[in-house]
Amino acid sequence: MRRSRYCLGAGLAIIIGGMANSAMAQSEIKIGEINSYSLLPAFTEPYRKGWQLAVEEVNAAGGINGKKLVVVSKDDGGKPADAQTAANELVSSENVVMLTGTFLSNIGLAVSDFANQKKVFFLAAEPLTDAITWAKGNRYTFRLRPSNYMQAAMLVEEAAKLPAKRWATIAPNYEYGQSMSEKRPDIQWVDEQWPPQGKIDAGPVVQAVSQANPEAILNVTFGADLVKLVREGNTRGLFKDRSVVSFLTGEPEYLDPLKEETPQGWIVTGYPWYDIKMPEHETFLKAYQAKYNDYPRLGSIVGYQTIKSAAAILAKANSTDPEKLIAATEGLSVPSPFGEITFRKIDHQSTLGAFVGKTALKDGKGLMVDSVYRKGSDYLPSDAEVAKLRPKE
Repeated sequence: MRRSRYCLGAGLAIIIGGMANSAMAQSEIKIGEINSYSLLPAFTEPYRKGWQLAVEEVNAAGGINGKKLVVVSKDDGGKPADAQTAANELVSSENVVMLTGTFLSNIGLAVSDFANQKKVFFLAAEPLTDAITWAKGNRYTFRLRPSNYMQAAMLVEEAAKLPAKRWATIAPNYEYGQSMSEKRPDIQWVDEQWPPQGKIDAGPVVQAVSQANPEAILNVTFGADLVKLVREGNTRGLFKDRSVVSFLTGEPEYLDPLKEETPQGWIVTGYPWYDIKMPEHETFLKAYQAKYNDYPRLGSIVGYQTIKSAAAILAKANSTDPEKLIAATEGLSVPSPFGEITFRKIDHQSTLGAFVGKTALKDGKGLMVDSVYRKGSDYLPSDAEVAKLRPKE
């Protein structure tokens, strides 16, 4: 009798425990997040702070239709295979309802391919490659950041004012220069340097560009590569009397490490957080500084807006079914620290924009000056053009 009572009690405990776990699962919604934390901490650490702030705000406001939002994060180490493994673990083991994040373009494309194969909703945060929404775009993938095409179009408006026609490019892959050529067909590329991301040998790169004697340079190096390039370029006079158009250089995570070596007058995209007067940004800035006692980087904005967008998508869909998430996202408008943005139905690209300005040096620190916010919607091709670029579903 005692043995049967013990077995009965043990069985009830298991059942009750299972019911509790089930109730807990039903009271929360889990999102998977993947990024290159160990490879690119200058961007991804502020990015993590941004999405953590967003999670706090979402849950403080009642969560997702009353359910607590939980983010399960993994580090891809900058390796596409590891990113796909992480994605698989998040979906199969953690039971996340969508995937978010990624930084490098090859990582974003790898996770996008996984999402398409497994029919999992994926909100790409940072990868800039045009392919993720066009040539390799798919039904399950959306993207937050303005793409190479968009940022090139923003920069070309300023570059077009330059008399330079002989250009050199320094970039991790050809796509950046290609985007520029489409917008400025009259230019001639006299030298092209493709240093692998994170492994630039600045001496030979600077020497080769100098020997080509361009009138202007298109630069897309960032992080430690940018510091090495600027240092070597300053030493050898590469930038003297030459115009430079540079993707991302005005972002604090890349500009701050340059300190007194900051080149002046470069035309850049970036994030002048200290000079933005938008009320939505002022609200974000106040909350971020109150929580972290630090100023935000562009990564902070991207992380914050990724989770805020994900929460808005889940709330509108009122479901975790991927097809309903897609339907909810296509054409969805959401607030952001830079004003309202919309996820386009035609290519799943958001209309988040970027700031364009020039680099300057003040008190031994690099700054972005004369900045203007460019709305992403003004720098995207028409639906008819996108239809030619994107695979048919």
